[in-house]
Amino acid sequence: MSRKRLAVAMSGGVDSSVAAAILKEAGYEVSGIHLKLWADPNYESNVSILEQTCKSLDIPLHKLNLEAEFQSLVIDFFCQEYSLGQTPNPCTVCNQRIKFGLLLRRVLEIDADYLATGHYARVEYSPDGYRLLKATDVAKDQSYFLYTLGQSQLQHVILPLANLRKVEVKRLAAEIGLTTSSQRESQNVCFIPDNDYRAFIARHITLEPGDIVDISGKLLGKHDGLAFYTIGQRHRLGLSSSERLYVLRLDINSNRLVVGSKDELLGARLTANKLSWVSGRPPRNLSNITAKIRYGSPEAAVKLYIHDGRAKVEFLKPQNAITPGQAIVFYQGDTVLGGGIIEARID
Repeated sequence: MSRKRLAVAMSGGVDSSVAAAILKEAGYEVSGIHLKLWADPNYESNVSILEQTCKSLDIPLHKLNLEAEFQSLVIDFFCQEYSLGQTPNPCTVCNQRIKFGLLLRRVLEIDADYLATGHYARVEYSPDGYRLLKATDVAKDQSYFLYTLGQSQLQHVILPLANLRKVEVKRLAAEIGLTTSSQRESQNVCFIPDNDYRAFIARHITLEPGDIVDISGKLLGKHDGLAFYTIGQRHRLGLSSSERLYVLRLDINSNRLVVGSKDELLGARLTANKLSWVSGRPPRNLSNITAKIRYGSPEAAVKLYIHDGRAKVEFLKPQNAITPGQAIVFYQGDTVLGGGIIEARID
């Protein structure tokens, strides 16, 4: 019987490199695949390091240019959502449309059996189908970004770092002698490496200044364009006030930025659309469900109501800065049920 063939999506970082090493050691026929997604000034140096890594692992490296697709599916979408007063998560969109969309299809077209990545999450098979679960290393768990994966994707996905902690991955990289073992991790959106969202948005979106008001409609100042702001933002408002003010709402129709106190940021209910369920259908058991309203937020207990492809969510404890455009992901214990896009906070 021939060995199972798989392609590892390799960025050049330590996680995907160790993932490839683990799978090679496990007996898979492994090849690396690297995506060129945007005009990264460090691209050539990163690829050079990656080539050294693949040479040391004795696996071939294939390069795939998806710049045009990434521009239209991720960057253009990112800009459009900001222009509509939303705050999208580009990593979630990239996973759905690029890595586990276009890339997975290309991998299967070349007769590979699986696509592997360095994500920290688990995929398990059960009598009810494939399940997506949190990683063993809760501090590094990335299952939030993968909630859009369904059965057709999960059956072809391997996540070899599922049960490893980050410190173990770094130790393995050092033991193997990978040059990636000393590289720092990137914490920013990849196509905004300097993390200067304002400058990036200003280059891609037409901005229209408008009024800053409180919840009663009182004029407090002027904003530079709604796309520059997001819910919960406190800095760069240009306001003089005796109390700290935060962005509460971006009113696209009137081009007004609504600000208020920290207490006014709290909300307990929201609606979500564009729902995606890992099992392929909404969960039948709606008890003991928790949710995260952004990657960095803690899970919170919710009551979930699903009707006509939309969800109404009630938190048992009010949440801070519910943000339209962000993903809300639902869990039962360690299991990822699915999620959707926050549509609006309900007051």
